[in-house]
Amino acid sequence: MIDPLGTQGVARTSSLIAQGWSRHRIAEALETGRLIRPRRGWVAKPSADPGLLLAARHGVLLGCITQANRLGLWVRSEPVRHFAVRESGARSRPSGVLHWRTPLVQRDPDALEDPLANVLDAVARCQPFEEAVAIWDSALNNGLVEWLVLSRLPFAGVAKDVLAASNRFADSGLESYVRTRLAWLRVRIVAQAWVHGHRVDFLIGERLVLQIDGSQHSGAQRMADNRHDAELRLRGYEVIRIGYTQVMRDWPNVQQLIMDAISQGLHLAA
Repeated sequence: MIDPLGTQGVARTSSLIAQGWSRHRIAEALETGRLIRPRRGWVAKPSADPGLLLAARHGVLLGCITQANRLGLWVRSEPVRHFAVRESGARSRPSGVLHWRTPLVQRDPDALEDPLANVLDAVARCQPFEEAVAIWDSALNNGLVEWLVLSRLPFAGVAKDVLAASNRFADSGLESYVRTRLAWLRVRIVAQAWVHGHRVDFLIGERLVLQIDGSQHSGAQRMADNRHDAELRLRGYEVIRIGYTQVMRDWPNVQQLIMDAISQGLHLAA
């Protein structure tokens, strides 16, 4: 039998009744502790997701970077929860950031999580540009949405700029940051380029390779990457390999290194 509370474990009372629950049955479940009442008009399993319970209690939806995080998208940090407020308003104000913008995609009355398009729109307006691009890239790379679908939605302002800068080929937020930061260079830059049997993070010009290591880069992966770097150098490529800390905390020096390489013509074919 299908559980009317679904995997989320939270539902509107009216939705349960529409699915065949009687008011007496709901009252009995509440009395015995099999259900709890986050607020009037809603019931939940005691084991329900705490985030969803919080949203139901306050009459809001989980949104922006909070929902992006729940979807497994690249989110650098989430110091506080973010909520989307329905057009009818919130029952009470939860602690965190509230987003009041009219949604691009209508919200189901039963929903406690904002639809992805609304999440991305909120992210674009709330987060720094490169972090917003990283989250949009992550949604595209993970196959949660297609760029063509996003292009048909009425994004406006900075959200249109984020859409134009987004790319489904970014394998990590670090790559998104780097691509965004180098976009001003008047040099051809190809992300996830295929070079002599391997993918490289960035091919700048014809032969300058930029590789980016994640925070967990070690062991066998490091050995394989070092071997590939050596093979590329033997074939006449220049290789710059940088890590998480350099991207996040030492970018000016990284950018200068890339600019110096370009100024010396190391990106050009011999």
